[in-house]
Amino acid sequence: MARRGVGTWLREDVWEIPLRRYLGLLVVAAVVAGAVFAVRSLTHDDRGCAAGVSRPAGTDECVGVASGPYDFRQPLLRDVVEAIGRENDRLKPGGYVTVAMMLPYTSGSPTNLNDIRHQLQGAYLAQYQANHDANGQRPQIRLVLANPGATGAHWRPTVTQLAAMTTGPDRLRAVVGIGQSTDPNKQAVRELTRQGIPVVGSSITADDLANGQRGRDPFPGLARVAPTNTDEARALASFAKVSAGKALLVYDKPGDPYTRTLRHSFAALIKGSPYEPQPFTPPADRSEEGTTANTFRQITHLVCDTSRETDTILFAGRHTQLRQFINALGGRGCQDRKFTVLTGDEASYLTHEKELDRGALRHNLSVRYTSLAHPDAWTKDPARTGGSAADFTALRDLLTAAAREPMGPIGSTALDDGQLIIGYDALRLAVHGIREAVPAGRTVPTLADVGLQWPQVKGSLRVAGASGWICLDVHGNPYDKAVPVVELTPEGGSRFVRIAWPEGKPPAKECLPPS
Repeated sequence: MARRGVGTWLREDVWEIPLRRYLGLLVVAAVVAGAVFAVRSLTHDDRGCAAGVSRPAGTDECVGVASGPYDFRQPLLRDVVEAIGRENDRLKPGGYVTVAMMLPYTSGSPTNLNDIRHQLQGAYLAQYQANHDANGQRPQIRLVLANPGATGAHWRPTVTQLAAMTTGPDRLRAVVGIGQSTDPNKQAVRELTRQGIPVVGSSITADDLANGQRGRDPFPGLARVAPTNTDEARALASFAKVSAGKALLVYDKPGDPYTRTLRHSFAALIKGSPYEPQPFTPPADRSEEGTTANTFRQITHLVCDTSRETDTILFAGRHTQLRQFINALGGRGCQDRKFTVLTGDEASYLTHEKELDRGALRHNLSVRYTSLAHPDAWTKDPARTGGSAADFTALRDLLTAAAREPMGPIGSTALDDGQLIIGYDALRLAVHGIREAVPAGRTVPTLADVGLQWPQVKGSLRVAGASGWICLDVHGNPYDKAVPVVELTPEGGSRFVRIAWPEGKPPAKECLPPS
């Protein structure tokens, strides 16, 4: 082997030794970086739930807009969510628009969740009908789930996601559902419509979550399939013949949009009553029990203290508090006296409520309420106008088909709480607006044009809903919408009583709102 010269050793001293040190440092740095990455991977809190859905900081709720079939960890929703996923998967890119069903899918209340499932089932049936039974009308409808959280607290990021979906391949053209008339939902609707996104409310009834109040339209692009609380109260009054001298008002204080407007509507019906209205104060989250059961126990004493002519109690509150009040009335001291509790559509949540003391309804107590819809409305009390048995039968046939493939299964269904029916009608109204807005020679409408269709939904352009005709006034509110009066039964479930009308009678066959 040849010996190295002095110059060779010098070159090694100058270049090779620093290079070796540099490579050694790189190795050490790589080992350290790998260890840090491993530690971070082990300790990283993954906030993702599914595509489009995540858990915001400080909560375990999965909120947002699910771009795929995600049930928000609710087994009760799994079947219908999978059915929606199958229908979405068969749609061809470029041939559909998106409609989001916005409801509190992470609700912890079994009663609320049951009604959410029914609304979603109804919306799916309308989606399937629109895509398979529409004589080639376009565009087809993709349905996605938007969850603002159990109480709607995360409405803002959810609305931001929805707004972003109005462009690009999603082509979001409407948001339906919304849920209860609460302050967070009111804020969500305000922001959605401010951004030009059409909204179709399914079960919102609060007067201040509607356009046309005092001549103003604070929610441009909002349409509703349910009457306002004022219209429901007017229909109830025309049915029950409420007398101011024989009625007592019990109300939620300070209330929310639903309970406040229901209170004002009821108070107007019994103006001049000799009895001071009785307040109760529930928790901010009105699905919680709180201490109101004790308040209701005391109010029942005051009920018994009224004159014997008093036979009606008007209740302006949410379903949890209504259930507590009914249970308290079951133990009242004056069970020899007959009382009828009249309330709004919130009572439909008690149709299958396990915590309700049904025995209370056997002791001279009846609970009647204005339902958003009922399966017996058009078979047991058919009117010549305002709706028809044929319109409801179309939904029932879809429901029968959904019990098997390829439509179903969609999970356990029920019609008597009205939620499935109203979910179906809400999406049908959205589809109507979307397709009427399609310009000649095109298959997809602009976002702005969809909300402009609502004032024309009347006359021959009305939507023949399963809940009754949907004829909208220029503010997007249903005109003289059928209001089924329903009674809770001691045996469980509910019993249809008759249809009432806000105008005191069904609309004319033209169904054109007056000026």
